[in-house]
Amino acid sequence: MIVTAALRAFPQIFHPVARAVLIRSLMVTVLLFALLGVGLRAGLHSFFGWIGWAERAGGLVEAAAAVLLAAASAWLLFRSIAIVVIGLFGDAIVAAIERESYPQQAERAHDVSFAQGMRLALRSVLRTVGWNLVALPFYIALLVTGVGTLALLLAVNAYLLGRDLADMVEARHPERPPIPKGTRLAMGFVSALLFLVPVANLLAPVWSAAMAVHVLHGAGRKRDD
Repeated sequence: MIVTAALRAFPQIFHPVARAVLIRSLMVTVLLFALLGVGLRAGLHSFFGWIGWAERAGGLVEAAAAVLLAAASAWLLFRSIAIVVIGLFGDAIVAAIERESYPQQAERAHDVSFAQGMRLALRSVLRTVGWNLVALPFYIALLVTGVGTLALLLAVNAYLLGRDLADMVEARHPERPPIPKGTRLAMGFVSALLFLVPVANLLAPVWSAAMAVHVLHGAGRKRDD
């Protein structure tokens, strides 16, 4: 079912509404990580000054350390942050795909307000930060295994992405039964895999949102139209 939903979703990545949301979401995501880099540089400068290393470290070392930390943060958090950002604009994608593929369900859908979208995004951020902080010591410890860190990262992101995608589409249809937990996890796993593939990872937020629509309404689930 999940693979069918992903295949059905792929052509809809190029829907005009999806393209516009994809561009906006990528711009916001890049801006957030740029701000993170600036914040890390300022924090490292203060830290080096506090421990008396400011002159010894110099600006170049601070900048290099900030870049490395920002890159590590991006590697850990890009998938979840991209979905959080897409969630702020995602109702337009979900609505467009529903009108195209499931017109009867689209007529019964509830529009998601900006305030509701913000609440969903905030819960997503808190989950992302909390789960990754809990997993961080294990990420580090598993580095010696070569693949353990990647496997754990994939598992954590599968849970987080599945939850976020389900929340995104279910918010428009509160009367429908929620996506089962196992299906939600499988959906998150496929989405996490998309984020690992070069080029596809740039399309993954919109692709995942479209896939979630098909998981909720079709791709083997009993339709109610």
